[in-house]
Amino acid sequence: MMNIVKLQIGKCGLTAQFIQQIKTASANVENIRINVLKSSGRDREEVKKMSHEILSALGPKFTAKIIGFTIILKKWRKAR
Repeated sequence: MMNIVKLQIGKCGLTAQFIQQIKTASANVENIRINVLKSSGRDREEVKKMSHEILSALGPKFTAKIIGFTIILKKWRKAR
């Protein structure tokens, strides 16, 4: 069974503390699910921007997939 960490982006948006929270969570699991809430201004382009910002902060070992208003991060053993 795969462990998945579930996080939410709310009205504060994408902050440095949230990025740090993702980094600490990724040390233990390889899949992270991030839900973008309505209070953060739900817009498809904003979700794509958030995804790119998260990937640039985390490095080349991560990939992202966007499904609706959910960002799914996967950690790989080697850089992609």
